[in-house]
Amino acid sequence: MPHASRRSFLAAVGGFAMTSLAANALAQSKIKPGADAALIVVDVQYCFLPGGSLPVAKGDEIIPLINRIARAFQNVVLTQDWHTANHISFATSHAGKKPFDVIDVPYGKQVLWPDHCVQGTDGAAIHRGIDIPHAQLVIRKGFNPLVDSYSAFMEADGASKTGLDGYLTGRGIKTVYVVGLATDFCVAWTALDARKLGLAAIVIEDACRGIDTQGSLAAAWKNMETAGVARVQSSGLEIPA
Repeated sequence: MPHASRRSFLAAVGGFAMTSLAANALAQSKIKPGADAALIVVDVQYCFLPGGSLPVAKGDEIIPLINRIARAFQNVVLTQDWHTANHISFATSHAGKKPFDVIDVPYGKQVLWPDHCVQGTDGAAIHRGIDIPHAQLVIRKGFNPLVDSYSAFMEADGASKTGLDGYLTGRGIKTVYVVGLATDFCVAWTALDARKLGLAAIVIEDACRGIDTQGSLAAAWKNMETAGVARVQSSGLEIPA
């Protein structure tokens, strides 16, 4: 592992007892996730891929890599945006507004998006190219019509939980690795909330793609670094052939 990646990893687990995962990172050149680690695959859905209503540039490129990375994990969770029609986050729900405008809502600032990932539509489906048969859980988020939900753990109001934290606690998970779409929104919010909940969090950068609207990508990385989220490449993982 490059020295910078090693330092980032150790920063992510700072404040925690030395786990077998941290010991492995010190002892060998690649990280080998153990039974107390989980991979969270965020929102690899048709609406967020080229041709979708809210496409993330080159989002389809990460699908084979995510499938390969998942082989290194005993525990895998998938997330799925699952909005109602006329959701509060849709620009079409607000007269005179357009996508990427920002408005005030009861829980704070809300970026307005094109309609996307509406429940039961083809665009809301997880891409058929995601091939992770051992994934154990799908977390659906954003189904409250009055609150957006980027994070796999918490809705944007900062109060309503998805239940993922309880699931991971029950499974003895101490570290989460995050991949998927988009880096600056659902990936970042998931990693940040993981840290708030006392988990070590690592974003696998090359297995993510960002939207980067109004400087959002740089801001997300800065916020994650401040929170102690590690930033690594897939080459830093020990992945079975």
